[in-house]
Amino acid sequence: MSRYGQLADQLQQQIARGLWQPGERIPSIRQSCKTHNLSPMTVLQAYQLLESRGLILARPQSGYYVKAAASPQRISAPQQASYSGSVDINDLVFEVLQASKSRALVPLGMAVADPALFPHPQLGRALASCMRRLDPFSTVADLPPGNEALRRAIAQRYAGEGLAVSPGEIIITTGAMEALTLSLQVLTEPGDWVVVESPTFYGALQAIERLKLKVVEVPVIPGVGIDLALLEEVLDQRPVKACWLMGNVQHPLGHTMPDDHKQALMALLNRHRVPLVEDDVYAELYFGRERPRPIKYWDARGESLLCGSWTKCLAPGFRVGWVVAGPHAERVQRLQLMSTLSTNVPSQLALADMLRQGGVDAHFRRLRHTLAQRQQQMRAALLRLLPEVRISSPDGGYFLWLEGDPRLDGRALYAQAIASGFSLAPGALFSSQGRHNHCLRLNSSHSWSPELEAALTRLAELIHQQLDTAPAKDDKAP
Repeated sequence: MSRYGQLADQLQQQIARGLWQPGERIPSIRQSCKTHNLSPMTVLQAYQLLESRGLILARPQSGYYVKAAASPQRISAPQQASYSGSVDINDLVFEVLQASKSRALVPLGMAVADPALFPHPQLGRALASCMRRLDPFSTVADLPPGNEALRRAIAQRYAGEGLAVSPGEIIITTGAMEALTLSLQVLTEPGDWVVVESPTFYGALQAIERLKLKVVEVPVIPGVGIDLALLEEVLDQRPVKACWLMGNVQHPLGHTMPDDHKQALMALLNRHRVPLVEDDVYAELYFGRERPRPIKYWDARGESLLCGSWTKCLAPGFRVGWVVAGPHAERVQRLQLMSTLSTNVPSQLALADMLRQGGVDAHFRRLRHTLAQRQQQMRAALLRLLPEVRISSPDGGYFLWLEGDPRLDGRALYAQAIASGFSLAPGALFSSQGRHNHCLRLNSSHSWSPELEAALTRLAELIHQQLDTAPAKDDKAP
């Protein structure tokens, strides 16, 4: 067991014995560092693990306190890596996404943000203008790596964050999924091992299934990121060929890695010479003051691939993404030519025009403000309706992650929700082995309405009904 895990278990036992009473402050990080001869990062990981178990809570400028109603059943998934020789997730993903498309359902399970939040009139005007001025030769000139003006605009935005990227390193793709899949293809062969977070974005699992790769799921420490101690164990034990992670607004948990964790992660991968495939599609949807830097910012070897998209933040129907491929750029282009050939040219031209003319940052600010407000409102309602369920507090994006009692059956709840007129995403979607089935992901991007309030109330009823009839379960959540 990791050292932070040992400290967390020790403190949990002390809380259970009554050494630290509800409402009392536990030793500060500095005190625990001195007492246990541990680094501040190790102690912080232990405290955040206890927080994820529902045993303590952080108070700004004050420290960590024992929760008034700490429950020994509120234990997160075991902190150990999970190995899977094959992945079979696509059928469940297809089923959930198909159901979520219905306009008759309250869209709590929808994978995209409220479509009304995007600047469709401006996008339409930009697209019409580009079509009137379209040079027929551009359909050939904008084959991979893609439109030069758009690649230059993306590189300029990275430069504003201190990340030096050449337009020549960027390949425009049909959405982020193509960017991420092509990145995996250049790094792996069928049967290779790939590391992902747990829980992770189901699209990563779909790509791994399609490419016939083997997966290692390494748990995430809520609010911090992938468990570095366990990741190092995995890298020592398996010939891992790539690591697929989200450093900013992780999906589905919604947190952003602290910079020191990003730096330590990148240093670990560099030492083991394992390339990073970084999924950065939600970076523009942060709720903080400044756009967080990607993990690639700390890549000393320059081998990592950074994938982004305009789908989540600007133009959902355009399906335009990109990959900063570095030394892998030429091979990514060749693979793209053999699959989709190229990305839609008018969409590329329209987005390049919008970025050149300005105004997108004003849209991003409005979008972030609206998403934060709506998420706060939904979270407050869920805390009132489901006080016994742990609800994430994201740094951005438009999802809430609910972690319930280990007896909760997310897949059964999904079926009951559809019958009740609303959708949701069961936690089993976010693992290759069906883990996190006691969890749910909800879309918080839609405006408050009587229908939305009724759906949340019904969800709470279904959860309480299920737990009232479920047999007792003493073991930890799967």
